Amino acid sequence: MTKLLDPLTIDARAGALRDRLSRRMLETVGTYGLIEEGDAILVAVSGGKDSYTLLDLLSRARRKSPVDFRLTAFHLDQAQPGYDGAPLRGWLEASGLTYEFHREDTYSAVVAATEPGEAYCRVCSRLRRGILYAAAERLGCNKIALGHHRDDALETMGLNLFYAGKLQGMPATYRTNDGRFAVIRPLIECDEASIAAYARAEAFPILPCNLCGSQDGLKRKEVRRWLEELESRIPDVRSVMMAAMRNVRPTHLLDREVAEAWAAAADRYPPRR
Repeated sequence: MTKLLDPLTIDARAGALRDRLSRRMLETVGTYGLIEEGDAILVAVSGGKDSYTLLDLLSRARRKSPVDFRLTAFHLDQAQPGYDGAPLRGWLEASGLTYEFHREDTYSAVVAATEPGEAYCRVCSRLRRGILYAAAERLGCNKIALGHHRDDALETMGLNLFYAGKLQGMPATYRTNDGRFAVIRPLIECDEASIAAYARAEAFPILPCNLCGSQDGLKRKEVRRWLEELESRIPDVRSVMMAAMRNVRPTHLLDREVAEAWAAAADRYPPRR
């Protein structure tokens, strides 16, 4: 006989997860100055667990924040086969948040532009970025919030380290090349497992994606498998790796540009060991 969970137990679990994720998110927001007075933030909502969690936590934080800022949820309908955005639309309407749905057939463009065996991600992300920038300008937003989390950052660092020969992860914020927008990642220090658990506890109506994660043998999946294997032998290895991204020793790297920049700014920072 299946034992049903008490609704109060479910609510308590969701509340505990929310509190932990919110604390971490707000620490990140404060540390990197991600949200400022008067900001108009376009929140990219794919319909996945990460963007639901981001929008939910930001909207709750906004209601209590002494800083006045505006949120607009933006969802791109990529014209994927079998797409049904009704669950997301219903959730957004029930939340009372300002939102926009935009339909543009990037699915066909991504599939057509991707060679057999290559990942869809590069072409897909480039097309989506352009659409997000245009939407932010049209809607009067100065910042764009993305739902990338800690595990995304670590996997990206692994991809760059092992396959591209670069020490590069994901910053908490950066400006677009044209300087028009700041892109922010408030969940960048939140772990994926907690986000997934929170999404389940809140029963967010997840929309499936026929592009992301639909291919086999991708390098990102391989890096994720390596991290899982490492964590099976080294407890909290992801937390340790994230700490390393905040604890860089420029004097002990081989990049000449970094060494020169560090030497020029050395008097602004105390020595670190």
